[in-house]
Amino acid sequence: MNDKTKHIDVEDDFQFEPQWGDHAPRGGKSVLNRVLKEGTKVPLFLGQTFINSLRDVGYNTTTSALCEHVDNSIQAGATEVRVYFHQTGQRGAYSIDGLVLDNGRGMEPHVLQVAMSFGGSMYYDNRQGIGRFGVGMKTAALSMSPAVELYSWTEPGAIYTMTLDVNDISSKMSNLLELPEPQLLDALPSSVARILTKPMVYPRLHADQDLFADDEDELLDRMGGSGTIVHIPDCDRVTYKKAQTLAEDAIREMSRIYRVQLSQGLRLFVNNRRVHAFDPTYWDLNARHTRVEGIKEKRSKLIKSWPEIHVPVSENSDRTAPVAVRLYMLPIEEWYDLPRKILKNDLHVFDGHTVSFMRNDREVFSGTVRELAGAGHGDNDWLRLQIDFGGELDEAFGVAMNKQGVRPKKFALDYIREQIREEVTRVRNRTAQFRKERRALDSGNKVSDAERRAGEADAMQAKPLPSPAPTTPEEAAELDANLRGLAVSLKRKDETNDEAFERIKNSKFITTFKHDEYWPFYHVDYQFGKVVLTINTAHPFFSKLYDPIAQLTVNAGSDIDGNTGPDDDGAADETSDVLVALQMLLFSLGRTQSQMSLEGDNPERTKLFEDLRREWSETLKTQLTTL
Repeated sequence: MNDKTKHIDVEDDFQFEPQWGDHAPRGGKSVLNRVLKEGTKVPLFLGQTFINSLRDVGYNTTTSALCEHVDNSIQAGATEVRVYFHQTGQRGAYSIDGLVLDNGRGMEPHVLQVAMSFGGSMYYDNRQGIGRFGVGMKTAALSMSPAVELYSWTEPGAIYTMTLDVNDISSKMSNLLELPEPQLLDALPSSVARILTKPMVYPRLHADQDLFADDEDELLDRMGGSGTIVHIPDCDRVTYKKAQTLAEDAIREMSRIYRVQLSQGLRLFVNNRRVHAFDPTYWDLNARHTRVEGIKEKRSKLIKSWPEIHVPVSENSDRTAPVAVRLYMLPIEEWYDLPRKILKNDLHVFDGHTVSFMRNDREVFSGTVRELAGAGHGDNDWLRLQIDFGGELDEAFGVAMNKQGVRPKKFALDYIREQIREEVTRVRNRTAQFRKERRALDSGNKVSDAERRAGEADAMQAKPLPSPAPTTPEEAAELDANLRGLAVSLKRKDETNDEAFERIKNSKFITTFKHDEYWPFYHVDYQFGKVVLTINTAHPFFSKLYDPIAQLTVNAGSDIDGNTGPDDDGAADETSDVLVALQMLLFSLGRTQSQMSLEGDNPERTKLFEDLRREWSETLKTQLTTL
């Protein structure tokens, strides 16, 4: 026998020994040994190990797990859902119980038993609703705790209950695991009733909590004719250790995920605090952002909607399903100057909710999608896309069983991008242009150094500019009035009328900005002894030269006045000097034009300068657009 045909003899009594870990379920180990040694029938599922494994299905957060129960409540027709994080114990050793209550249609005993089984669902593969597979309630609860208690009723006072306990199941020695019959109760256990009738640790002010019932005597009446409670005691796997952080995260996420249902009247509470819809597109006038103080414009702009973009249900499939896409632009003109706290903390403009995927009116993802909205950028903060689709497209959009996010297939993104690309680009360009213009307006303090230096150098010029010299109080008052009018027209952001007047009165050279597609790249006026230079932010001179240098100055470390910090390495000084030199170049141009136009009050010379400025601007635009 050669090496190629040589085999190893195996002893007849050889048995493979399972290499199980120390914490493997004892009952599962016993069943497996019996199967291997006695040759009994092998069950499709080894229940003791299977149910232990389901504890690690992998929900991203406690909130995402609890959303499975809220989904079930909504699908059961609930109009009120309450989520609780019940905290007990001392600091550093808190114990958290989770609970979800709803006033949905409830479950009969046999339906309750089916619902507690894995794969047991009254909606299996029904893609019109939220759930599909009949495992979410169990896996979500077990991801938080080794036990879950279910209570349901379809008539007052007749509460049926079942418990699923991983530790209990793990110890069973039977190959076949059967669910027990539901038990009938006439009242809830005190541990559950206490959660529904007592204030939670958070919110701290009990006045901020709207209790479900004031006491246990009222509780049964308040529970009504039907409903369901999922109680998840002694949670050993939660995202955060404190009820406050868990509740805050749930409020923040659920207000967005269920915004459609909340806007339509669903009453959702977290720790007895009412949750209001948060719409990241800022289109819904029932949403929370409309109540933020200090905003006058309550709604974004709907730029365009695509009611039906037909996407194949799977790659190369002939069957398609419709996707609805809406493109919004936030009211940047009205909101841009709002205090940063309002934009960030109250409106949440900068939270990255650029693209929202809605499956059957329930959000499954919110974030950035480069393929649809472009690269993550400040311009994206003011852009919103909402993608609505039905369950038929779950495979195309990569919706997981636990509805945590999407993983869209390339072909699905390609179909959508082809339709929306031009409009998205247009919105991004509009936003970029507005932000660029505002940076120019807001950079008023950045040019103060150049204005100051130009003013100081003016005394050394060979030809002085004529300057108003009032000789009477009346003339002085008239000059002040004229300067106040000029100051109002040139007032900068956050500047009062008096502050603008003092700045204009004490400056000989002034820079301002304007956005006009038809203007030359600069314009100069000489008014009341002031050289007013206007830079056109719509001209390529600004976008290709002036603004990049200004941004380099900021990035190099100088402050808004062009000053550098004590630890700066000198780069900011050099970059700021380049900006000031460019500004001085423009001031010298403006001063020279003012000087020559005023000499002899020559209208032909004035026209010559206007023609030169216009022709120069057009020539420069043509050259710069090739860069």
